[in-house]
Amino acid sequence: MGFHFAKRMEKFGPSIFSELKAFKSKQEAEGKELIDLSLGSPDLPPAEVIRQQLSAYAAEPSQYGYTLSGTKAFYEAAARYYDRVYGVSLDPQLELVHAMGSQEGLVHLPLVFADPGDIVLVTDPGYTAYETGLAVAGAEPFYMPLLKENRFLPDLTAIPDEIASKAKLMVLNYPGNPVAGEADEAFFKEAIAFAKQHEIVILHDAAYSEFYFDDKKPLSFLAVPGAKEVGIEINSLSKSFSLAGARIAYIAGNKEIIAAITQLKSNLDYGVFAPIQAAAIAAFDHAEEIGQHVRNVFQQRRDVLVNELSQIGWNVDRPSGGMFIWAEIPVGWTSKEFAFYCIEKAGVVMVPGAAFGASGEGYVRIALVQSEEELLKAARRLQTVFSTIS
Repeated sequence: MGFHFAKRMEKFGPSIFSELKAFKSKQEAEGKELIDLSLGSPDLPPAEVIRQQLSAYAAEPSQYGYTLSGTKAFYEAAARYYDRVYGVSLDPQLELVHAMGSQEGLVHLPLVFADPGDIVLVTDPGYTAYETGLAVAGAEPFYMPLLKENRFLPDLTAIPDEIASKAKLMVLNYPGNPVAGEADEAFFKEAIAFAKQHEIVILHDAAYSEFYFDDKKPLSFLAVPGAKEVGIEINSLSKSFSLAGARIAYIAGNKEIIAAITQLKSNLDYGVFAPIQAAAIAAFDHAEEIGQHVRNVFQQRRDVLVNELSQIGWNVDRPSGGMFIWAEIPVGWTSKEFAFYCIEKAGVVMVPGAAFGASGEGYVRIALVQSEEELLKAARRLQTVFSTIS
């Protein structure tokens, strides 16, 4: 029987991650031991206080009904967290809405702002969920290149007026994925002024806000004067608090925008499981000590890998935030060729930069999701690659 599929499905082709998985499976079937540095999935367990809270609430028979939305206690804890950590005051009732992980939030958010054919300004390279969200909404992307010579910040002056006048949404992400760039107050102020001039909503993806190194704490977009007038910030507990499988995040900011998102979500889901929201409250209330532990571990991993790669002749930038290294590859290779060659010859899995956009060509993304010992082993294996291409 022949089936008719919607035309929008043409925009959801196989991803590079599917290709990597298939190639990895083939290599493993041939007996090769692989070190996987591709997916940004936290390998540290949640803190004990979080696990205890989840376990205690999950044992309560009364906790298994629909929550329908974020609980009052969850929103109050998120507001306390923002006040303590960023100095940002949030109204728990009006300026916060929960999401089932930032992936769900990012994919559905364009439905609130963009009609089919509308323009959304997205970074290139950028997290793959941004493209998925535009495809779901039928919106058209306008890519803002993130280039090393511009500190991986988009050049807003390069956006044509005719594009800016039609754009409905701008997506930013700092510290970033895949590019671990940093946005300062001056850039955020420029973006806010741009958004006001062209009546554009800003969505700042802050999923890696707790991943910062060398005491270079990133700035919350909402801490910048005028931010709440034009935008929102989405943050996830997946990375910072090792709750990736729990699927819980939140969106904060402009109350009119939050009300519209809340209206949409009331038609999409029945809320996050109450014990998971309780675990998130424990995470918020112990964020300082949990975050410091995570930063200590990942900063050490960053230093170990960057230093060891330099020993084999691969000099990569030392990121000040995020959980990835955005590494320039040797001249003469495409990012996909190089990534697959490294799997075949060294058994090390990385993601081709081009998977995140055209401006990602010439790079690979390396996730710091293995122990220091495994990262050292990966770097030493890669010496085989560099000895054959030098």
